[in-house]
Parts: sequence; structure tokens; C-alpha cells
Amino acid sequence: MTGDLDAVVVGAGPNGLAAAVTLARAGLSVRVYERASQPGGGAATTELTLPGYRHDVCSAVHPMAFESRFFREFGLAQRVEFAVPEASFAHPLDGVRAAVAYRDLERTRVGLGRDGDAYARLMRPLAAHAAAVAEFTGGSLLRVPPDPLVAAVFGLRALEQGSPLWNLRFREQAAPALLTGVAAHTITALPSLGAAGAGLALAAYGHARGWPIPRGGSQAITDAMVVDLRAHGGEVVTDAEVTSLRDLPSARVRLLDTTPAALLRLAGDELPPAYRSALARFRYGNGVAKVDFALSAPVPWQDPEVAAAGTVHVGGTRAEVAAAENAVARGRHPDRPYVLASQPSAFDDTRAPAGGHVLWAYTHVPAGSDVDRQEAVIRQIERFAPGFRDTIVAIHSRTAIDVARHNPNYPGGDISAGMPTMWQMLRRPVLRPDPWRTPAPGLYLCSASSAPGPGVHGLCGWWAARSALRHDFGIPALPDLSPRAV
Repeated sequence: MTGDLDAVVVGAGPNGLAAAVTLARAGLSVRVYERASQPGGGAATTELTLPGYRHDVCSAVHPMAFESRFFREFGLAQRVEFAVPEASFAHPLDGVRAAVAYRDLERTRVGLGRDGDAYARLMRPLAAHAAAVAEFTGGSLLRVPPDPLVAAVFGLRALEQGSPLWNLRFREQAAPALLTGVAAHTITALPSLGAAGAGLALAAYGHARGWPIPRGGSQAITDAMVVDLRAHGGEVVTDAEVTSLRDLPSARVRLLDTTPAALLRLAGDELPPAYRSALARFRYGNGVAKVDFALSAPVPWQDPEVAAAGTVHVGGTRAEVAAAENAVARGRHPDRPYVLASQPSAFDDTRAPAGGHVLWAYTHVPAGSDVDRQEAVIRQIERFAPGFRDTIVAIHSRTAIDVARHNPNYPGGDISAGMPTMWQMLRRPVLRPDPWRTPAPGLYLCSASSAPGPGVHGLCGWWAARSALRHDFGIPALPDLSPRAV
């Protein structure tokens, strides 16, 4: 790998590409090296089951597509066609009407019955200031919040929903189940502060501008960034595994879209002992087992309103979901797991042949699990969609170990690339105001293991690139990232 460059990026996931785009837009020469045969990492789409059925390899629905500061600056909504379901997420329940989070908070309030007012009071100030919530949570938590009042309101609600007090304002099952389903995205014990914070932020985005689904799959987001990078002189080299920083060409800066463990392996003695020790203390979380289905018909949800949602949280009541997640936290595989599901073909006719559908699903498992969970996932969906099994044409199933093997940034199947506890969100990966910059000259970490953490938002790479521009190139101003002619 030869050629002098301004910047080299290792990893062509959303964060690595965001870093590369930002640097290239500043007029620098940039090359990205990607281990896989296609760029995208957690935002890739391919045929996993049958020809013509296009499945998202990791992410499928993108709550941050409209709220991420990087994506707003980049103009993602102008570059990629999105479907925005009228319901952001839904939570089916046994024998009663499902809980549905519509973009319209008032419609959601009405549908939640006795607890509708309590839910609306909880969510209204966050949904009304969703952009401020995204700004507060979209960087290092050690900085002064851009809007302290919104941060305070958010923090008080997270304290409530992240503690044993989480049921105080509710009287029925639907509203608390709805909140728990979105908080459980974090793959951690419930209730907890980290899960509550993430859940409230995601729910706020769902009631503000919705949870969009990219037409053509998550790969469309990746492709938009690659096109922009190449238009501004950047390169992406695939099938290029980097085993040492010595493999890379000479460059003023190197940005790694990798885990801290991989940073340690790649950088070796370039990092001082104290920093290496801090990285070694970084902890990874539990994992996912992922199941993709090719279907002959839409999922036959017992409550038809569930079909309006782009994302469905399957698992029963708040108590049931918490029990399942806490079992995983104790190293067990629950009989009735929490399942996160999405049927993007209901909103995007490019995903499957005429009459066919794809269903994306994952469930949480202990780190490093080699247990195939497809039957447990099918049973749990069938519980709320009788006849689902009869619609299945083909299945592609991955254990947590398979997930980690496919993408080394998910150790043990941990798609969050690090435990999402509040303490570790503060020190992601180390306790520093500029956590992306390492002590080694010109070396940065720009993965989801750095602030602000997991999700397809590009912010880890964007912040790392901004730090590199300021410290290594003397460029304090943010380059123009908007769509425009070269």
C-alpha cells in the first residue's frame, strides 16, 4: 500500500466514510481501506436468502438519518430517497390492542388509552426539541450542552425511566411496553440509565420526523457517501485488510474505524502505556443473533395497526421484555426473547420480487453465543402474528459468533461496539474532552467505540475528522458538506 497522502482511513463503515468525506471536502487527499468486498460495514445491503431479496446486513431503519448533525450538513435527505412510515415503531401485546408510536404524538396519545396523557407529557418536550436532543447526545457528553435546559429536561426523564421508578406515571401495559421496546435497543439490563437515555432520544426522533427507511436499503446511505468522497478526489480500496499501521502508506493523519482492541493491535508501541491501559479497560457488551427471512406475504400481525410501523418490538409487556434482557445480561438465552423486527419491503418495493417480502430481525444473546436463535425468533413473532411461519420461503440465520466473524467491529456479536452503560458513554473510549484523538501523533479513533457511540449517524467519524483538521492541518472551520457540483 503505497503513495503519500494527507489522510488514510481504515474501515469503510458509516463513521469511516463520514471522516473521509469531511477530510476530502476540506481539500485533502484521502484513501479508505476496507477489509470487506463492499463498503458499508453496518450500513450494507445484499442478497442473503434468495436472488432478488435484498436484506440489510446490520442496520435497516435509521432514526438518526434526519437528526444527525453530520447527515444534516451532508444533506443526506436530498441525496437518498427515504420512506417515512406513519408509525415509527409498534409493540404488539397479547389479547389487546398494540401500542403504536405514530409520528403524530397526539394520535399516539389517543391510542394509548388511560396512559396516553402521561406518555405525551413525558415525550412532548423532547419531541418538540428533537434537534436539540440530537445535538446534546450527538457528541462527547463531557462538553457543555448546547441547550442546557433541554439537556436538563432530558436528564430528569432519563433518571425516571432508567430507575425502579419507571412505572410511577403509568397505570396500564401499553405505554410502558412501548417505551421499553425502544430502550431495549441498547442490549443492556433494564431499567438502566444508558438504556433510558437512548430510548428516550430515539422515541423523540420517532415523534419528530420519524424513523426513515432508505429506498434500496441501507447501502444507499453508504453509496451516497462513497459517491461524494470520490467526487472530491478520495479513494476506497476494498478487500484490503490492514493488520498493522505499517501496512498503510505515508500520511499526515490516520483515522481508524475500529474497536479499541483493534487500535491496540494495529498501533502497538506508538501508544504510551497509560493510554494502552485505558483502552484495555474498555468493555464490550452482549451480542445479537440475526435472522433474515424471505416471505411470500406480509407478516400477518394480529393487530393490523402494527403493519403501519417500520419497526416492531416483539416481546410482550414491559416486565417480559425486562426479564428477557436481564436474562441475557446474566449470560442466558431467554425462552421468550425480545425481538427487533422490520419489514422494509412494505415501504420499499425494490427489496423483493413482486408479491414477496423481506423481514429483518435480531434478538439479543450473551456475548460470543454460538446458539442459532431462528426458532425462538419465529415462535415469538408467531405469538403476535399467527400464520407467520407459513409465509416463510427462506431463512438466513447468524449467531453472535457469525456476526462477529462477518464484522470484527462487533466483538462477540456486540453491534454497539462497547457496553452502553452511562459510565462508558462518558469514557468512550477514554475520559477526555476530545476522545477521538489519541496521544500518538496524527492517530485518531473514529468508530462507534468512540463518542457519541452506536448507530448509523456518522458522528464519530465527523468529530474525529474535525479534530484532525484542527490539530494536524490548522483548519478550524467546518468544510461545506452540502450537495453541490464538483
